[in-house]
Amino acid sequence: MIEEPAYSGFGFSDEEWGLLVGLPQSVLTAASAAESDGTKATMTESAAGLETISVGRESASPLVAAVAGEIMTRVGDPEAGEELPAIEPADPRAYAEDVLGRAKEAAALLAARVDEGQAGAYQHWLVEITEQVVGAASSGGVLGLGASLVSPSERRFRDRLAQVLND
Repeated sequence: MIEEPAYSGFGFSDEEWGLLVGLPQSVLTAASAAESDGTKATMTESAAGLETISVGRESASPLVAAVAGEIMTRVGDPEAGEELPAIEPADPRAYAEDVLGRAKEAAALLAARVDEGQAGAYQHWLVEITEQVVGAASSGGVLGLGASLVSPSERRFRDRLAQVLND
């Protein structure tokens, strides 16, 4: 007997599932790249984002739990000490715009395929990933003085993502 892929139970094609599974990591990367913080801060932000993705496996939303489980299968589990490689896009603004475009596409897909509760849970989860990433490390300042927890560019990305997702 051939086992059905997880996404078929939700009515998604392989390409649509790829969008939904890829988006949390892309949101994490775009949120981290919104402010050039240095290697240590980027690693801290990536760890916070990966942890939030991992916690999604315990979501009451079957969709979020399935997507989070798929991601952890692909990239590794932070509870096992595995870390995402820190990705720094060459053009953070263009990358953020691409991520926002894919988020809009995902929101439309979810509105057409799943109930409002499942769609809302997934969208809220993406914003929560962003919140955790941008709040994980201080930005700006000199020698730790005058740094802000969330920079204006990080806040702008978070707010635009929430707007695109209507969260």
